[in-house]
Amino acid sequence: MLQKLTIKNYAIIDHLEVDFSGNLNVITGETGAGKSIVLGALSLILGERADPGMLLDKGSKCVIEGVFKVKKSQVAAFFQEHELDMEDQLIIRREISAAGKSRAFVNDTPVNLGQLTELSQYLVDLHQQFDTLELEKSDFQREVMDALVNQPAVMQQYQQQYQRYAQIQRQLKQLQDQRDNANKELDYNKFLLDELSDASFAPNEIEDLDAELKVLSHAEEIRNTLSRVYFQLNEDEQPILQQLKQIQSSVQALASYHKDAPAVAQRLQSVYVDLQDISSEIGHMNDQVQFDNARIEQVNERVSLGYKLLKKHGVQNTAELLVIQEKLTQSVEGVLNLDEKLAGLEAELATLQAVLQKLAETITAARVKAAEPFEKKVNALLAQVGMPNARLKAAITQGALNPYGQDTIEFLFDANKSGQFAPIRKVASGGELSRLMLCIKSLVARSVALPTLIFDEIDTGISGEAARQVSFIMEDMARGHQIICITHQPQIAGKADAHYFVFKDARDGKITTNVRLLTREERINKIAQMLSGEKPTAAALENARELVK
Repeated sequence: MLQKLTIKNYAIIDHLEVDFSGNLNVITGETGAGKSIVLGALSLILGERADPGMLLDKGSKCVIEGVFKVKKSQVAAFFQEHELDMEDQLIIRREISAAGKSRAFVNDTPVNLGQLTELSQYLVDLHQQFDTLELEKSDFQREVMDALVNQPAVMQQYQQQYQRYAQIQRQLKQLQDQRDNANKELDYNKFLLDELSDASFAPNEIEDLDAELKVLSHAEEIRNTLSRVYFQLNEDEQPILQQLKQIQSSVQALASYHKDAPAVAQRLQSVYVDLQDISSEIGHMNDQVQFDNARIEQVNERVSLGYKLLKKHGVQNTAELLVIQEKLTQSVEGVLNLDEKLAGLEAELATLQAVLQKLAETITAARVKAAEPFEKKVNALLAQVGMPNARLKAAITQGALNPYGQDTIEFLFDANKSGQFAPIRKVASGGELSRLMLCIKSLVARSVALPTLIFDEIDTGISGEAARQVSFIMEDMARGHQIICITHQPQIAGKADAHYFVFKDARDGKITTNVRLLTREERINKIAQMLSGEKPTAAALENARELVK
């Protein structure tokens, strides 16, 4: 619950501190005194965006601070998720500089606006006049029913399964799109792959065959040249090898006359051995080179195919062509494997759908079971707040699975007991919506963990007995929750455990808003003024005493 609210330099508030009761807190004051400004400041520590134009003193920063008493179990998950220090007392502070920079703190630890908004959902339900529009929204209507059903474990299980279900649906869609796009190219890719597979080139084969073809095409010239060289080395009238041997011997004979002769003779011997080896290699090369017309035709055909494929795929060598072949293989196999993946996902989706359907039916049954007592209680409360002929009906229809089950929930309204029910947005007036929202929230409040509910003039448009009955509802709600209510109704003010009066104060040439906790006698006087005007009559004062607890 909200224990204390401190406001500095906001709108027409210079400095204000309000200590709240844990039960029914009523705020009254003249129109324009600043009642809603107080709630506007409170909304800043609940995550609302800040407007630097709201600073009273443009040279100083605005500070709003709220002190909350919370059960650790209530906010433990939030604090653990965001790695914040948790204490018995929760202090939320919001600072807005004149330049428009906003900072937020939870127990003096900086947090962002999203975290502040998330935390506020565990602490406060703030209902303002325009919030009756929420009553017309299907999400709100579903949330009301689920709060009354109160099956968080089943709903959590359903939503966890639905998240996986939605994830698989997205994966299926992506794979189906991928398959459709791939199928457009599959036939062509298969044709290219078959062409390369039929060619079946080995690594570096095109280059090797091209070299072989050059040899085969010049076999006669190669053999003639090699034969001539071999002859000159070994079989001529004066063979080169024989001459070299003689030269080496002649130089060797000079060894006893010249100190360098042995080294030169040794080098000539090495040349002789190398030349012998070269001669042998030339002979071997000559034996290997054979003119083979059939082989030339075969190799030529293979090389032509290779160059054709190189050009077709825009690559330079066999290695790059084989890379293309591998990529085509993976592409074709990938498309063929998509069907297998799709089949697996479709099977998992069907299994999940069956599980979800069963859980959704459980949720539907619980909602349907809760609908009738909900309608009876709301209709009884409507009669209590001056709408005896009004009827509410919770229409639950089944449809496709969605994140919250299979139901569409719509509140239908009949203001005049006509038996003709229609959606609330079409038939309910503003005053009827306000009272209807109060009746619904009074029921829901008993089923949710929110410790504090705030109502900003929810009683607009009612008076007399209806206002009295609304005060009873407020009083009843305050037994289990902290209620903070801005009101113009004396009947509601009379039920307060703490009555705060908002007023404007002129000081040092400026007007500011202040709040004062009224004593019992002050309360009686203010309520009497609400009943009869600035100068209350004796009857009004007596009536006020009856209204005050």
